[in-house]
Amino acid sequence: MEEIKKQLKQIIKELFDIEIEPEVTEAPEEVEADYSSNVAMRLAGRLHKKPMEIAEEIKKKSEELSSSDMLKGARPSLWSSEDNSFAFSIIISAPGFLNFISPDEYFVGKLGEIRGNFDEFISCDEYSGKTVICEFSDPNPFKVLHVGHLYTSVVGDSISRLFEYAGAKVVRANFGGDVGLHVAKTLYTLRKKVNVSSETQRSAGPSSRAAAASFSAAASETVSEKTFTFSIEDIAKCYVEGTRAYEEDEEAKKEITKINKEIYEINKNDIHGTELADLYWKGRELSYDYFKDFYAKIGLSFDKYYPESSVAGLGLEKVKEQLAAGVYEESDGATVFKGEKYDLHTRVFINKEGVPTYEAKDVGLIFTKWQDYKFDKSVIITANEQLEYMKVVLKSVEQYAPELVERTTHLTHGIVKLPGSVKMSSRKGNFLKAVDVLDLISGELKENYNSEDEKVSLGATKYAFLKYKMGGDIVFDPKESVKMTGNSGPYLQYAAVRAKKIIDKSKELSSSMCSCKEHKIAPSAGALRAARPSFTPAEGTILVLNQHERNLIKKIVQYKEVLSTAVKEMAPHKVCNYLYELAQEFSRFYENCPVVGDEKEAERVQIVDCYLKVLTHGLGLLGIEIPEEM
Repeated sequence: MEEIKKQLKQIIKELFDIEIEPEVTEAPEEVEADYSSNVAMRLAGRLHKKPMEIAEEIKKKSEELSSSDMLKGARPSLWSSEDNSFAFSIIISAPGFLNFISPDEYFVGKLGEIRGNFDEFISCDEYSGKTVICEFSDPNPFKVLHVGHLYTSVVGDSISRLFEYAGAKVVRANFGGDVGLHVAKTLYTLRKKVNVSSETQRSAGPSSRAAAASFSAAASETVSEKTFTFSIEDIAKCYVEGTRAYEEDEEAKKEITKINKEIYEINKNDIHGTELADLYWKGRELSYDYFKDFYAKIGLSFDKYYPESSVAGLGLEKVKEQLAAGVYEESDGATVFKGEKYDLHTRVFINKEGVPTYEAKDVGLIFTKWQDYKFDKSVIITANEQLEYMKVVLKSVEQYAPELVERTTHLTHGIVKLPGSVKMSSRKGNFLKAVDVLDLISGELKENYNSEDEKVSLGATKYAFLKYKMGGDIVFDPKESVKMTGNSGPYLQYAAVRAKKIIDKSKELSSSMCSCKEHKIAPSAGALRAARPSFTPAEGTILVLNQHERNLIKKIVQYKEVLSTAVKEMAPHKVCNYLYELAQEFSRFYENCPVVGDEKEAERVQIVDCYLKVLTHGLGLLGIEIPEEM
């Protein structure tokens, strides 16, 4: 399609002296053609001509180019800007569509390119030599990872892989709130529970001690000698209770606000030895270990982790500098950015206690990323609810560092729900945990297919998220995610396994034939067919493809264009949609075109080989591995 676009653009320039980007799509089923363009209809108004007349002029010009090339003795295997040869025939349909029919040898030639050098065929250098930092997942210590974190982790990794495919040096970054109000809410409740638990253990018998085991602190003479024992689940419960207290109890709100300021000082000055400090450091360490284990489970690793505390100082400094410059303003003792003049809203960057808010920390993060990597592009992935917030942060930075904002792209996604579920919230405690999702998928696979293959489980999970376009809410259905017959990860994995088996079977027969020769045994007819010469046509040879062979090769050839679009739009779902269509096309090919043992085995095996190369590469961009057996 890109080749057709290029030549249409050239012909239109020569005929009408008009610059236009033609649209070329796959031809509809009712038209017996491969590709179609509505460019004649788009030109009608500008040229004051009927679309059919314009289409006829374009067709005539293309035929002249082709005839001229033929007279020079050139072989019209491609229509390219290098030799102006045009191998596609054109038919015109009302009200002015140009429909292109490709000769079989064109697709055979493309297949040869793919087999000859697959890496060259799919190559893309759009981000060659550039540094791209992708920030995603962003879990906060003192909270449990929920399904939203799993979603952003999967999507962020796939987008990172797309950039890497396009030649970029990618830095996977993770930003988390190790200081902030959410930590204060958690520690407010955690400290109370630990103290109650500790007192209970000192004064009660063994049975009471066992009941208080979730929250415990070994009794000692000094606070610093206490050994705290609590789990990440305990921390999650404390956050929910602390949030409720902050919203419903004015005294608790004052205490939590005080703790928030103390935590900031504890982190900033590396304070240890107080009860609050020891609880803080213990909880942070526990959270980090928990995150690390989970990311390993889904096959993800980050190059850089930015705790909020590591960027808060720089954020505070930048905001104060720009307060003097008039970008930020004082308001009731706090420092704010008034976004109303930009059709946004006002947000606080430094609160009345002088503590930097999330906004100031994000300012610090932007400048820290720049100091660390001098990035060409920075991609931030968050939930939709952060959209307006991030607009204000970026608009404020744009006033004094426009080049950094210009290099920054903020992508957002909707809420992940189970079928029929309401919005889930970690603040209210009614959320779906990330590990729950993995367990649901594993349970469905075991129940329906008696399978516990981790590659299949992860493939089902990742594909279930990636197949949706980012932006809207996602209904995550575990039962649909593991189906072997629908638009699912396991379906694509099975399609790859099936193709691999065909290739392996053909190789076995070929080896068998060689063995027969060595021992002077007459080979079978199937073995002889498997040993046919390579599917590389001689110059000038036109091989005839049946419709199913042709359709599969045509779909394979589209892969590079799909990747180009996916990179430009940062859209893994484009890869998913294509791979599903490719696998469906392969299924139709498989049903109608016998491979092993057929007289066209050698040719068809090579079609299957190209198909498998594309499918494997595409799944790799989604972070999905192919199992050995299914």
